[in-house]
Amino acid sequence: MRFFRPSIKILALVSGFLWAAAAPAGEIYRWTQYGPDGLEARAITDAGTCPLALIDGKAQIMIERSTPADGYPVRSCQIPIPASVKSVTLDNVPVALAKTRPDRILLVGDSGCRLRGSQVQACHDIQLWPFRLIATMGAHFKPDLVIHVGDMHYRESPCPPGNMGCAGSPYGDNWAVWREDFFAPAEALLGAAPWVMLRGNHEECHRGGIGWARMLDPYPFDIKAGKAGCLGPQMPFTVDLGGVTLLVMDVSTADERLNEIQAAFYRPQFEKASVLKGPVWYGIHRPIWAAENRRRGTPEGDNRTLAAAAKGVMPPNAQLMLSGHHHVYSVMKYEGDLPLQIVAGHSGNALSVDAPTPLTGMEINGEKIVAGLTRPGLFGFAMLEREASDLSGLNWTITGYDERGRAAGSCKISGRNLECD
Repeated sequence: MRFFRPSIKILALVSGFLWAAAAPAGEIYRWTQYGPDGLEARAITDAGTCPLALIDGKAQIMIERSTPADGYPVRSCQIPIPASVKSVTLDNVPVALAKTRPDRILLVGDSGCRLRGSQVQACHDIQLWPFRLIATMGAHFKPDLVIHVGDMHYRESPCPPGNMGCAGSPYGDNWAVWREDFFAPAEALLGAAPWVMLRGNHEECHRGGIGWARMLDPYPFDIKAGKAGCLGPQMPFTVDLGGVTLLVMDVSTADERLNEIQAAFYRPQFEKASVLKGPVWYGIHRPIWAAENRRRGTPEGDNRTLAAAAKGVMPPNAQLMLSGHHHVYSVMKYEGDLPLQIVAGHSGNALSVDAPTPLTGMEINGEKIVAGLTRPGLFGFAMLEREASDLSGLNWTITGYDERGRAAGSCKISGRNLECD
């Protein structure tokens, strides 16, 4: 596998506009993302109307998803993109279209800047909150698809007085925070490829859920539903990855302690993989058998509700679990008959520097890890690359990269087998 090595020219280009001034009035963000009905183009604008969409040269009216409201002086727009379409522009700017067989899938997660009580991150320091650098570098890797494994919104409390690392930062569930935490730093990557958005616990309704509902939720927005349009967990949807099926589940509210009622809700969702063709990957923000730290020598961070829902019902064609939540890059194979676990929650938020290592031999909630790697203290992203000759969808390489695009550990994936550096 030949790793991408960014040139000095690219690094200079990236760093040249990392901390651009706030965009003037008339700003617009454009991207494409998957939902239950397939791919659609979306836009956020502070203009009076949605942008003009041209689909294969034919003018189309975008659907107004949400209108300006308290805390959200912008409108959100969307329009479906049929699979046969060859070109789409929004106000004459092209947006990314789906590939029948995405061979380069970029993973980012847990990307926002943490401001919550005494947990304060230096949002103005590119070294300490490098999401803009990560997203811009990721765009230069030319992915075919981007999967955000959840947790975009992190600025929940005001910056403490006198703290210059975050002075003046917005906070709360509003457009100013969503712009600073996600849309502005992710702009280059938003235009590079279609996205799949997983909902994290920071997008729960009592946290950043209003913004999630208005702008990123794959499901329709209804201002009368829930809290200002924020919905509870919805049923999963699938994305065809060219011989692989991604099953996107909303586990944002799944209790880490055993919750039998929730387990009963999630169990048939995990079982759904059995009726899907080819290898199935679960897109679940919260990992099930993974450790973020140690408490009294015991690995901590597993989710007992999801374990109760998933164990014994995941079919043999379930190959991978793609997650974030833990702020670390990790890849794991279990001794039991389980899919491989990939955790890519290391794209900006304060890192889990105490994540236990090495992984091999570690037991988490009764499941023993027999192969894998982890990179505590590493900011970055991960890339899944399909083997060129593979027709089964079972053979991939997963590589972790730091914020400057330098490889930091890779594994060969063949079905549920794993061979790591």
